[in-house]
Amino acid sequence: MSTRIKRPHEYLKDYHCNLNVSNTSLRVKYPLNYVLSYNNLSPSYKSFVMSLSSHVELNTYSKVVKHDCWRKDIQCEISALEPNQTWETTLLPKEKAVIGCKWVFKIKYRVDGTIERYKARLMVKGYTQTEGIDYLDTFSPVAKMTTIRLLFSLAFIYNW
Repeated sequence: MSTRIKRPHEYLKDYHCNLNVSNTSLRVKYPLNYVLSYNNLSPSYKSFVMSLSSHVELNTYSKVVKHDCWRKDIQCEISALEPNQTWETTLLPKEKAVIGCKWVFKIKYRVDGTIERYKARLMVKGYTQTEGIDYLDTFSPVAKMTTIRLLFSLAFIYNW
C-alpha cells in the first residue's frame, strides 16, 4: 500500500463530479457539493449528466491510437479526405516551411447521454502561415444565404 497522499488532479479542480469521493472538503472552504446537487434532476437526466463525466476526450494522437473506436474514425477521416484530393505529395522548396496539422477528437452524444459516435478531424495549423509568404489569397466557394434568397426571388418574379 502506497503511503503517498492521494489528491485529485489539478485540472479537475474546476469540475464537479458526484461520483468523485475525496477529502477535498477538508482543504476547500466552500466545496461545490454544498451548493450543487443532482437530487432534483430526473433519473434520465441524472444518468445523462453522469455519462458525460464518465467519458474523457483524449487530446493526443499517441493516446487515441490505443483505442479501436478512435482508430476506425481516424481511418474514416483519411478515407474521406483522399478522394477529395485535399492534398498532394510534392517536394518542398527550400524557401518554404512545412505547415503542420493536428488531430482533433470529440465524442458526440445522443440526447439520452449514450455515445452516438467518436469524431476525429484532421486540422491544418493555419495560424503558422504568413500572408504573402505561405499564401497569396484565399478562396472559399460558399454562397451566402441572402444571395440564394435573391436568386430564388428573381426566378419566381421572372418565371425562370
